[in-house]
Amino acid sequence: MAVRLRLKRMGRRHRPFYRINAVDSRKPRDGKSIEELGFYDPVEKDQAKQLRLNQERIEYWLSQGAIPSDTVRELLVKSGISVKR
Repeated sequence: MAVRLRLKRMGRRHRPFYRINAVDSRKPRDGKSIEELGFYDPVEKDQAKQLRLNQERIEYWLSQGAIPSDTVRELLVKSGISVKR
């Protein structure tokens, strides 16, 4: 099973909210996830509240070979988690 770290869209219209999940790569964007790893709220003005991650579990999934999507990779780098290319 190929695991990817990617965003799952939540929230209402014009007010997006994303959960960062470990997901089987064959599942749809908003389908069932293996584990929830954090959230990203792009509308939030306070930078500290915009991104919340479970760093320990993200590093575990990356060590197991999970591949982050491009957007999740940028968010991880922004928060200081090293990601291999």
